[in-house]
Amino acid sequence: MTSHSCPCCPYTSLAHGSEGEVKKLCEGIFKVLIKDIPTTCQVSCLEVLRILSRDKKVLVPVTTKENMQILLRLAKLNELDDSLEKVSEFPVIVESLKCLCNIVFNSQMAQQLSLELNLAAKLCNLLRKCKDRKFINDIKCFDLRLLFLLSLLHTDIRSQLRYELQGLPLLTQILESAFSIKWTDEYESAIDHNGPPLSPQETDCAIEALKALFNVTVDSWKVHKESDSHQFRVMAAVLRHCLLIVGPTEDKTEELHSNAVNLLSNVPVSCLDVLICPLTHEETAQEATTLDELPSNKTAEKETVLKNNTMVYNGMNMEAIHVLLNFMEKRIDKGSSYREGLTPVLSLLTECSRAHRNIRKFLKDQVLPPLRDVTNRPEVGSTVRNKLVRLMTHVDLGVKQIAAEFLFVLCKERVDSLLKYTGYGNAAGLLAARGLLAGGRGDNWYSEDEDTDTEEYKNAKPNINLITGHLEEPMPNPIDEMTEEQKEYEAMKLVNMLDKLSRPCH
Repeated sequence: MTSHSCPCCPYTSLAHGSEGEVKKLCEGIFKVLIKDIPTTCQVSCLEVLRILSRDKKVLVPVTTKENMQILLRLAKLNELDDSLEKVSEFPVIVESLKCLCNIVFNSQMAQQLSLELNLAAKLCNLLRKCKDRKFINDIKCFDLRLLFLLSLLHTDIRSQLRYELQGLPLLTQILESAFSIKWTDEYESAIDHNGPPLSPQETDCAIEALKALFNVTVDSWKVHKESDSHQFRVMAAVLRHCLLIVGPTEDKTEELHSNAVNLLSNVPVSCLDVLICPLTHEETAQEATTLDELPSNKTAEKETVLKNNTMVYNGMNMEAIHVLLNFMEKRIDKGSSYREGLTPVLSLLTECSRAHRNIRKFLKDQVLPPLRDVTNRPEVGSTVRNKLVRLMTHVDLGVKQIAAEFLFVLCKERVDSLLKYTGYGNAAGLLAARGLLAGGRGDNWYSEDEDTDTEEYKNAKPNINLITGHLEEPMPNPIDEMTEEQKEYEAMKLVNMLDKLSRPCH
């Protein structure tokens, strides 16, 4: 631990001392913080306290209502009307919020005091003061982190944030500010594909807001008022924007998108229609040009085109769904932590496909394109279909179920269509669980548009092994190479075996 040279704190030299001395140091720091001391000294004291507050043993005697109120005052959480104009105070505010994050996370007493002091409401008030001000991202970031911790540790605070404190629109506006969103329509934002990536500060702020929003909206997909639909659609539109931008690094972009996926899982599925949107007049003209440029023998593939980084399907912009599909494939390629990393995005894509026809048809086009080469087993290869089919026999029951469910929904829950793409062996687990081993279809209704088989598949179909799902050459008939004497001998063996089977047991 590094010693801080704060002239106002006579206990700094005890930072390397025993547990009792460290407790004494913490108590001394709070005594100093209530005095009128220079800002630099306040920051130094708070930095020491932040480091010491990681130790739960030290926190017990110093976590009192009076000490919590000292930190709240320094973090500007007590003043309703006080504006954030003194830039010199910002480091004190940030360090105080950091200390509160550590203390609330490590101390049950602090968690109870947070309820008594109505900390969630104070944090929302501070957010409202700085939500549109970009130069205080650190304050917003740690305010949001503390809000996330409170809503994680206290389920009651989630309800308070959602309804009493209007946390859903507030946190959504924080995201809008972090992404600098410019709306072109009610649920559509302008996307600059050539624009700069988010700064590290903006990315961290957005991630903390996404995590806090996740806690606020848990179970919203099950129970929500019809009047909430507009707010959820706005949030989904902001998340669509989030999926189409990048962070300062590839890892940060993945973390950003991962939290967006988790939050989208809380959005009522009926509101996820804003993830796709009709093309603008300019995009429609570009699509028509691209379709005309495709060869005439590719008419079956004309529905999906890529033009100027825009994935277009059936007159709809599918960029966000395409990003989710790529995100899913990357998580499969990682080969580990499937339950935490893969199942959320697979579940999201499954529910989107079940509820929204255009999304399902686009994903079917990308994941299960018309079969042409059936010489390999469905699980062999590097396509998305191959990877998903391999997951259908994964050792993790949850992973195999959601992978199979996703493919089943893409096949409109028709058993014959699923078997065509996966083979009976891979699909047996899902079909047994659904009581569909004998064929048929699931309970959900889908449009009656029919799939069309390619000529290659039609020609190969008679020789496809239904169990393995791939083309097998006809096995030679062993009788053809036998002499008449051998055939007669084998026939007599068969007769004797049947005779033994027909005799009663003694």
